[in-house]
Amino acid sequence: MLLAAPSLPRTLIFPAHCPSHLIISHCFLLSSTSPLSNSNTPAISILPTSARAKLSSLLQPFVLCEDWIIASALGRRRRELIPGDMAALWLARASSQLARRSARSLARHGEPSPPWFLASVPQLPPVLGSPAALAAAVERSPSGRGFCSVRGFAGESGAAAAAAVEEPENGFAAGGDQAIDFPGGKVSFVAEMNFLPDSQKERINCYRVLDDDGRTISGSKFQEVSKEVALKMYSEMVTLQIMDTIFYEAQRQGRISFYLTSNGEEAINIASAAALSIDDIVLPQYREPGVLLWRGFTLQEFANQCFGNKLDYGKGRQMPIHYGSNRLNYFTVSSPIATQLPHAVGAAYSLKMDKKDACAITYFGDGGTSEGDFHAALNFAAVMETPVIFFCRNNGWAISTPTTEQFRSDGVVVRGQAYGIRGIRVDGNDALAVYSAVHAAREMAITEGRPILVEALTYRVGHHSTSDDSTKYRPIDEIEHWRTARDPISRYRKWVQGNDWWSDAEESELRSRVRKELLQAIQVAERMPKPPVAELFTDVYDQIPSNLREQERLLRDTIMKHPAHYPTDVPV
Repeated sequence: MLLAAPSLPRTLIFPAHCPSHLIISHCFLLSSTSPLSNSNTPAISILPTSARAKLSSLLQPFVLCEDWIIASALGRRRRELIPGDMAALWLARASSQLARRSARSLARHGEPSPPWFLASVPQLPPVLGSPAALAAAVERSPSGRGFCSVRGFAGESGAAAAAAVEEPENGFAAGGDQAIDFPGGKVSFVAEMNFLPDSQKERINCYRVLDDDGRTISGSKFQEVSKEVALKMYSEMVTLQIMDTIFYEAQRQGRISFYLTSNGEEAINIASAAALSIDDIVLPQYREPGVLLWRGFTLQEFANQCFGNKLDYGKGRQMPIHYGSNRLNYFTVSSPIATQLPHAVGAAYSLKMDKKDACAITYFGDGGTSEGDFHAALNFAAVMETPVIFFCRNNGWAISTPTTEQFRSDGVVVRGQAYGIRGIRVDGNDALAVYSAVHAAREMAITEGRPILVEALTYRVGHHSTSDDSTKYRPIDEIEHWRTARDPISRYRKWVQGNDWWSDAEESELRSRVRKELLQAIQVAERMPKPPVAELFTDVYDQIPSNLREQERLLRDTIMKHPAHYPTDVPV
């Protein structure tokens, strides 16, 4: 709404939290000392809103801009003071369309109407100033941080300005050169009704460095790796493969209760970890033990967790493969799908607040993108501008659900754009491509303070877990093709050997040493005593409450009465 006030600068600003009744009363106090006919009187305008009650909830300052009191919208033909009760009613009905009608009405009656605008100005204190200064401030302010507004047309006549903001009642613009400043940026109006297509004509390309034969593709750009890093990456990929094979066999022998492999996804595990810093926080799903391996988690520590002995950091309270390490900034695995994604955004926000030179990274599968936590996390990260990398392992299958039944979009990377997140699609079986993509993503996340979405196309060669038989829902020849022709370890080995950094003798020695070390670790873990029953009730409360103590007593009594139904190696 517009209210006149005499003998003051042409423009006033009020903070958004100022109650509307105070604005109205203040305007009438200013206008009570001089007649309205004073041509130098400024107008006090508020950013339009559909209801008076919403005014106090605006989060940012709003501009109060110049013009006369406009009574024509209420059926008046002249400028006049509006009673307070009617002003309140007008305030409740205020809208950008009302302001435009009023401006046009003044122009039709030949009355002067200076250039005007309604706009939000972020982070401006309540001050007095000139329209020119305010216009400059608006231009300097980030577009897309304010509320819906209509820009002014400086230098045009009132009639021209009114015509330039013409908007029909049906909401369609009369021409194609009009625009509105809306949260997120300026939006142009068009007269033609067009629907966005359901998908792009062509699929988004996939970044790759090595071809299937392990040779660098001509013209490829990638992050160079030293010989030392390259060899460590290869040895850790081999170690992960051997570890998966032996632990899987241990489960089949009944020595551990459950296991889940990363077969076919070794490059994703190791290469992404190599591109990170130890200060970066990792929130995994459950198919990323290689990240922990790269950071220094020993084979003995892996074995202790899978066997749940007293040296297990989880004290035997987690199922196998739920690894975690405070020392290595690796959050404990949790099987519920995608729950770690919002946590990663929160962790990244804490790094941002502490001004740390680090980011958070969270891993998830293609199936996790159907969870609400995925969408909430991406939106949360984009709005808060957190340094977090969302790494999706698109391996084609969410247990037995193929991606063709999971979503209709072009994979996962396109979803980032909907939330304002930069993304890249990468060959997940190309170690150099994964390393380069994550290295660049980390740099952008930290230096620019933004989330990044990485979609790695790969294939889960193994079964989902030891509880699954994937041959029941996918063809065996498909599995064998990815196991042989597209094996990430074989491809990377060809590149390493092509640089004369590796030999067959070194390969044999590495595999023999890792297998021997892991078998020894399993024997030690098996002989290690289990955590006592009392550990089931610790590490939640500083002082264990009475109800938990009662549960502990009942459990001990039950074990004593039915010892055959409980493990004999768990101290009571």
